[in-house]
Amino acid sequence: MIRRLLIRILACLSSALILASSIGVIPARAADDVLTIRVCNWEEYIDEGGWEEDEVIDLESGDIFGEAALYEEFENWYYENYGQRVRVEYSCFGTNEELYNMLTLGDKFDLVCPSEYMIMKLMSEERLVPYSDDFFDEDNELNYYIRNVSPFIRDTFESNEINGEYWNKYGACYMWGVLGFVYNPEVLSEEEVSTWNLLVNEDYVRQITIKDNVRDAYFATLGAIKGDLFLSDDFLNDPDYHERLAAEMNDTSPETIAEALEYLQRVKDNVYSFETDSGKADMITGKIFSNLQWSGDAVYAMDQAEEEDFELDFAVPEECTNLWFDGWVMLKDGIEGDAERQRACEAFVNFLSRPDNAVRNMYYIGYTSSIAGGTDGDQIFEYADWCYSADEDEEDIVEYDLGYFFDENLYGEEQGEGSGEYVLTVPEEQTRRQLFAQYPPREVTDRSAIMRYFDGDANARINQMWINVRCYNIEKINAAGWAALVAAVVLILGSVIYNKTKKFRNRSIRRPLRPQ
Repeated sequence: MIRRLLIRILACLSSALILASSIGVIPARAADDVLTIRVCNWEEYIDEGGWEEDEVIDLESGDIFGEAALYEEFENWYYENYGQRVRVEYSCFGTNEELYNMLTLGDKFDLVCPSEYMIMKLMSEERLVPYSDDFFDEDNELNYYIRNVSPFIRDTFESNEINGEYWNKYGACYMWGVLGFVYNPEVLSEEEVSTWNLLVNEDYVRQITIKDNVRDAYFATLGAIKGDLFLSDDFLNDPDYHERLAAEMNDTSPETIAEALEYLQRVKDNVYSFETDSGKADMITGKIFSNLQWSGDAVYAMDQAEEEDFELDFAVPEECTNLWFDGWVMLKDGIEGDAERQRACEAFVNFLSRPDNAVRNMYYIGYTSSIAGGTDGDQIFEYADWCYSADEDEEDIVEYDLGYFFDENLYGEEQGEGSGEYVLTVPEEQTRRQLFAQYPPREVTDRSAIMRYFDGDANARINQMWINVRCYNIEKINAAGWAALVAAVVLILGSVIYNKTKKFRNRSIRRPLRPQ
């Protein structure tokens, strides 16, 4: 049987090799010369179209409406502009680690959209293809990304590096945001949620949730245990404040990890749960009062709460916050030196960066696009105005300055004062609600730090800490605990031995099933 099976397998392999030799192994083009690009993105992280008629976004620059999925519309757009047929093979992943495992197990993609630390990891492993020089040509009207990316985002990508190479060489930012707390303002005060120590506030035992991943939990913990340092005058007034903050928030020394472990043990005893995606629903149903959350999901939670006729707010701790990004990168294993495939992947990034498509994505998923839309008009700012500006008869209104995100005059070697054109007049409540989450003010981004990719040793230490937190840390067991544990083990072993002996005795006296 085994021999016949092996023969059949070898025969199938031989046939496959003969077929491959005649058409090319994993052909880049189908019979009708259609180029296929394999794109992998987060789940529910692109406009899928199918909007209702009353969902039209009516801006002065023109109406925006999502009819079909953007990755489907790209196929026609690419043919119209490049004269080549293309098909997008679109798939999704749930976490950065899931994506990395897919790549490790041999899944082939051309273009993927991981978070900043995973981009750094892939860069360090030399698994990425750099963007072409043509991609950065601002005179090319189809290069929507480089023509319209926010000056704030552009400056961030051009000034951060890993192993001597800057992020912008390999990554194009898609969405960005900060980390904070969604909370019920009827229960919690803004002061209570403006510190990472909310996680151990015993006035709210089992009424707060934290993210069930080591990076977000570790970042929040460092913000708490180093909070006094971060709020001290010496630290705040240091000329190298941002460099020091980044260094402290990426501290993986054994001493700091040990202190973080102690703190997270307290967090574990205090919070309702460690959660991945259920925190939004638990906030909306009122099961909990506050949820550690990414700003994009905070927008979703606040929107859903409004539909249930109550309000949730968003706060960013005063100590610091995490500035995170998701970005498009091209993989060597997918591109394989194919210039046409790379051109199509870069065009896909540009298509999503067209201001109207960036608006569609923001409307559909609630996260904040990296696109500001300066060169190709102010459509993105128009959309922010459309979403958040106060009605004429509203009284409790304030000005909200978005210049840091939209105004290129605030960046570069000779930074100016800014044009003052990017200021919204909004209801006061929006300074702590959706607008605050979607476009946090400059003072929030100024106290932000990017959590970097950790090397092997640091990653091993942090993962072991997380295992101790999420499972059980044997170092925390006292003498009484050890005694109880030993007694339990003895009891279990005694029960197992008794049952085994009983079964043996029963088998030894059992009558034979048939005569001997």
